Amino acid sequence: MFRKKKNWCRWAAAGAAVAALLLGAAAYMALTPVPDGVVILEYHMVEDDDGLAADERPYNVPPAEFAAQLDYLQQQGYETITMQDYMRARKGSQELPERAVALTFDDGYEDNYTEVWPLLAQRDMKATIYMVTNDIGRPRYLDWNELRDLQAHGIEIGSHTANHQPLTTLDEATQIDELRLSKLLLEWNGIHTVYSFSYPNGAYDATLPAKLQQEEYLNAVTGDAGVNTMTTDPYLLQRVNIPHPRFGLLEFKLRLWKANLFTRLGWNQHQLS
Repeated sequence: MFRKKKNWCRWAAAGAAVAALLLGAAAYMALTPVPDGVVILEYHMVEDDDGLAADERPYNVPPAEFAAQLDYLQQQGYETITMQDYMRARKGSQELPERAVALTFDDGYEDNYTEVWPLLAQRDMKATIYMVTNDIGRPRYLDWNELRDLQAHGIEIGSHTANHQPLTTLDEATQIDELRLSKLLLEWNGIHTVYSFSYPNGAYDATLPAKLQQEEYLNAVTGDAGVNTMTTDPYLLQRVNIPHPRFGLLEFKLRLWKANLFTRLGWNQHQLS
């Protein structure tokens, strides 16, 4: 009996500590101004869970959940932009909406065409898709006709390398090949000039921004949460991963909250010096 009571006390103390932490974070958020900038969201697959392999499910957001997230963004006053829109705004040639969000999709799954695009079109929303070019046309991946059709309807196409290998594991010559060949293949097949890049597995190092610039990319996204301002390093942009939802829309709201919190606290933020 005494042991059970002692364990209960420990759980109660732990719960109180978590509650205090959340209250403290909420108070900090309330007292600190919301950063002005662009939230970039990271998606992969959007399809029904049936038939997915166990290792795919964490990267999938079912269509109904995705639609609810889009509706929530619009209810909160967010307007979607592409990564090129963001770069034009940095150069002073375009104005961004007051609450701007960029929807980005890694890898180039075919459901980005069959599931994502219709939901975006219904809501007049934009997105950026990062393609692994050597996967184009393979089963379950986008093909060239689908990519060109998406582009014709305002979806930006970016690069996710040729083979989806973490760049930090490759020698310099292979890194350059991955950056250069993916860009050239897209452009040779009718995709507009490719300016945007996504690091495979979010892996980057201090040498990669210069290599991207050398290959005439204008921006690159990481997997580091935060809000992007006009002083964020364009080759190390903050991005919030949206995984398979376990707690419905609440989890999505917490992901948006995480972006603001990390920026306010200065955690792993990539600001130009």
